[in-house]
Amino acid sequence: MASLSAIAIALALLLPVLLLRRHFSKTTSAHASAAPQSRGDDEKPKTIMQPPREDLAPPKDDPYTLEQLKAFDGSDPSKPIYVSIKGTVFDVTHKKDVYGPGKSYHIFAGKDGSRGLGMSSLNAEDAVPDYSALPENEMKVLDDWHSFFSKRYNIVGKVVDLPEAVAPKL
Repeated sequence: MASLSAIAIALALLLPVLLLRRHFSKTTSAHASAAPQSRGDDEKPKTIMQPPREDLAPPKDDPYTLEQLKAFDGSDPSKPIYVSIKGTVFDVTHKKDVYGPGKSYHIFAGKDGSRGLGMSSLNAEDAVPDYSALPENEMKVLDDWHSFFSKRYNIVGKVVDLPEAVAPKL
């Protein structure tokens, strides 16, 4: 029984990685078979998977409500794009090709979609801040996403009105 549980956890953790790898290998294959094109120095392949950054600003703890966060969903090009995970607000503006309107991860822009990230779900109904019902394996996925973002995006604040079940205990 324990080995079956271990296999289920391993599959839950590997599935998102395999899906992303499959998606990006198709994209790479399609680009590889196309006629060679010159690429400007500032053009880079579009991908969410990037190495950790060394140039991150010190984390800020500016307060945001869930309602205020909605203004940073990328619909107003004059504003940054923010994504919150477990109440930590990240500036993902430099990846607007991924988090901007109509893009693959826009579902998480301008909100705290922690539960959806933990579930590896892109369904709108799952992109909510209350992750308290996630099983252990999905909590691990959520923690991994938080760690991933912490190494790649500037922290610009904290959500101050998370649901009580996941709000930090003072």
